[in-house]
Amino acid sequence: MATYDLVVIGTGPGGYVCAVRASQLGMKVAVVEKNATLGGTCLNVGCMPSKALLHASEMFEEAGHSFAKMGVSVSAPKLDLPTMMNFKQQGIDGNVKGVEFLMKKNKVDVLKGTGKILGTGKVEVSADGKSQVIETRNIVIATGSDIARLKGIEIDEKRIVSSTGALSLDKVPGKLLIVGAGVIGLELGSVWKRLGAEVVVVEFLDRILPGMDGEIAKQFQRILEKQGFAFKLGAKVTAVDSSGKTLKATIEPAAGGAAETLEADVVLVCIGRVPYTDGLGLKEAGVALDPRGRVQIDPHFATSLKSVYAIGDVVAGPMLAHKAEDEGVAVAEIIAGQAGHVNYDVIPGVVYTTPEVSSVGKTEDELKQAGVAYTVGKFPFTANGRSKVNQTTDGFVKILADAKTDRVLGVHIIGIEAGEMIHEACVLMEFGGSAEDLARTCHAHPTRSEAVKEAALAVGKRAIHM
Repeated sequence: MATYDLVVIGTGPGGYVCAVRASQLGMKVAVVEKNATLGGTCLNVGCMPSKALLHASEMFEEAGHSFAKMGVSVSAPKLDLPTMMNFKQQGIDGNVKGVEFLMKKNKVDVLKGTGKILGTGKVEVSADGKSQVIETRNIVIATGSDIARLKGIEIDEKRIVSSTGALSLDKVPGKLLIVGAGVIGLELGSVWKRLGAEVVVVEFLDRILPGMDGEIAKQFQRILEKQGFAFKLGAKVTAVDSSGKTLKATIEPAAGGAAETLEADVVLVCIGRVPYTDGLGLKEAGVALDPRGRVQIDPHFATSLKSVYAIGDVVAGPMLAHKAEDEGVAVAEIIAGQAGHVNYDVIPGVVYTTPEVSSVGKTEDELKQAGVAYTVGKFPFTANGRSKVNQTTDGFVKILADAKTDRVLGVHIIGIEAGEMIHEACVLMEFGGSAEDLARTCHAHPTRSEAVKEAALAVGKRAIHM
């Protein structure tokens, strides 16, 4: 019977990063993975493949609509969807092999099979009808999340698809109906819209991007509508009839009222994700869950069962790969007797559309609800030199600072490469920096990042270029 210092169940970003850090700290580590490849949802059917298709479809859109105005003459681009899907798969394979290499490099044993916790210090690994019991001093649950399903609507991953199926369609749908106006739905909608689909998004709430800054969400909706998206807000899909050649979706107002029917070739259900805890034996082992089915943990990631910890999508907090990674590092350090920590006030979020949307810290609504007095600095990309010459002027930067101390509490950006620009705000906020600190930091010219500096200047009502 093998004995380890740590067994991690799941090899998504949280799990494999936790394993690597634990190994660096001198532990003997094993990971348990039920799928054929390492990397979890993120690398195989989530973040990474979606970014490959977002990039490829953006290049297709650029070649068809933007090259000519820059003086680049090319014939109309033709879509070769199988080759584009192969481009996506090459990216997946490269990243998966990268994780395999990291496991070997850090001497982490990979145990293929389904993991089940039998109690403190014991994990059963089952595969192909055989099982073995592994002894370990510590266990980390890093099993991630699964797609949330709509009651009464059966996902077949062909015509009624989740994000997984939407990444592997064999042809561009004429009409794509997306249920849910969150990050995943808008990203995948962008891919298929650029490739030729007519896209309609149905959202239960009266706004898109729930949880993000309201002003950013409103401008982003206008930009997407300009791109050809149609939105039905304050509405819900109650049924999908798949008996005919086209799908017929029944849509009702969220507040009640007369239903309407929309036809579509593909329906994409994107209403969020739920913690994945099936088959882990948590109830039998005595690992407590919260009312939403997430594993309950204390501030040190410990569950109700001694020496069993949990991180990532399976616990509370934003379901983001980088949040899981930071938790993976923190819990490995805690197990090693160090002071692992995650600052949940500084976890950026990005929507990888064109333009991108990025955010870190508090929104205006959150500050108002908390009764915090704040000042706002905004700067539009229409006034940014680099954005002007590139003719990519959609969006703006917004900085929220404490009215008394000037400490930056939140930064929200909509614009090209917003996901790259957010990180100087993250570093500033980690050091408790002020808008004045950011405003007095020299930024290279001409760059889009100058808009961040100008927004910081605008907090003190002294923006130069506006």
